Amino acid sequence: MHLSPDELIFWQLGFFKLNATIVYTWGLMAVLTIAARLITRNLTKNLQRSRWQNLLEILVTGILRQIEEVGLNQPQKYLGFLGTLFLFVATANLCTIFPGYEPPTGSLSTTTALAMCVFIAVPLYGIASNGLTKYLADYLKPTLLMLPFNIISELSRTLALAVRLFGNMMSGTMIIAILLTITPFLFPIVMSVLGLLTGLVQAYIFSILATVYLAAATRSGKPD
Repeated sequence: MHLSPDELIFWQLGFFKLNATIVYTWGLMAVLTIAARLITRNLTKNLQRSRWQNLLEILVTGILRQIEEVGLNQPQKYLGFLGTLFLFVATANLCTIFPGYEPPTGSLSTTTALAMCVFIAVPLYGIASNGLTKYLADYLKPTLLMLPFNIISELSRTLALAVRLFGNMMSGTMIIAILLTITPFLFPIVMSVLGLLTGLVQAYIFSILATVYLAAATRSGKPD
């Protein structure tokens, strides 16, 4: 068991390394894309619906409700971005049940990329809702002297998103690896089950924080 999927290298040519982070990230994206296509190709409004469509409707309805409860008045507008974030992180963490799988969320490069997506999306949605002038003006509140501090706040928040998810996933992997060496077989299995629950919680927290940032940006022109 590796502490980070970056350590597991499948192929290398010079400085280029094809590690588990790259392989499993693209693999997950392919699986999610294909699954979305298969599930949505035969959608119906009739009462006779497939189990997959029922599951999809429950998932989408739940995500929309969470987005609306955070404070975004048009949850459908943000469903694609926030729903994708949640599904990717949740699927990446849940797939740890497969032997040999290394979750890409255990790599700082992956969590940083996800945090950067949020970092870019916040001003885009904020500008779309409030206009460029109003959004940028909030960086000067309450005084012009706050501009550098507001910029630092944006950067530190992005760093916190990346490090929080990475740290939680890496620590869980480390604990299971230690237990495998010093305890009987049954206890690590229990910890693995708890790890799946933790993975879902981390996906929820990451997506909720992203939703909060978007809600603040679209309300006042800039997140707090």
